Amino acid sequence: MGFDVKRLDIYRKVPKDLTQPTVTGAVISVCCCSFMLLLLICELWYFVSPEVVSDLFVDNPGDHAERIPVFLKISLPRIKCDYVGLDIQDDQGRHEVGFVNDTQKTPIMEGNGCLFESSFRINKVPGNFHVSTHSASDQPDEIDFAHVIHEVRFGETPRVNVPDSSFNPLAGRQVLDKTAMESHDYVMKIVPTVYEDISGNKVVSYQYTYAYKTYISFSPMGRFIPAIWFKYDLNPITVRYHEKRPPFYTFITTVCAIVGGTFTVAGIIDSAIFTASEMFKKFEIGKLT
Repeated sequence: MGFDVKRLDIYRKVPKDLTQPTVTGAVISVCCCSFMLLLLICELWYFVSPEVVSDLFVDNPGDHAERIPVFLKISLPRIKCDYVGLDIQDDQGRHEVGFVNDTQKTPIMEGNGCLFESSFRINKVPGNFHVSTHSASDQPDEIDFAHVIHEVRFGETPRVNVPDSSFNPLAGRQVLDKTAMESHDYVMKIVPTVYEDISGNKVVSYQYTYAYKTYISFSPMGRFIPAIWFKYDLNPITVRYHEKRPPFYTFITTVCAIVGGTFTVAGIIDSAIFTASEMFKKFEIGKLT
């Protein structure tokens, strides 16, 4: 007699005429399927949406000779555009007074103020850039550098899923209550940041923190020369954000756990409710022993 392969079946089938459907079982089945569908959708969304994780390492991304792009946008409500200029200095000996490339000055406050925007590049060494009247041929009688900072950003614009507050923390800062003779000093610590997506594409940007102070500075001739200084230094530690997606086998394992666990728990609940209802019926007719 040949071996009957059906003996290996661990999922034995019960004839339908030996089963009893109930309203409670139907409700539990519908809730069970709905719950499983919700969990499966959430798990699929988690699987296809990569998680952004970060780590630290000692490095300076990119070529050391490569310059860092900077974008500056600032409103100066109490000084005319004719007097405003940008100066750039660093420890490599760079000293540019009145930088004009990619610079835009828009009159505001009925021409008595200025919206100053500039895009430029800085070397990867400590230095500063400052908004001042140093490049103006004629100096105004009163220099008041009250200001509202809209944007000070280093490097490329970071991708999504990365907190923006660390890349542009000066956005929205207002200094309007100081005296006209005061200079404004922002000392910034720049942290190189690399964003790497799931395909391996990289974007280099720079986070920074800052400290602020005011002071009164005088020229050799004794006249105060206020300005807005942005002094920077680069941190040797680089932050790397990279997308990480869980392996496919974890998705399959989770799906199996959702289906098996939900059916098991639903079966226990259904069985407990059915047993309790049967005992209650017997109790009503007095057959409960």
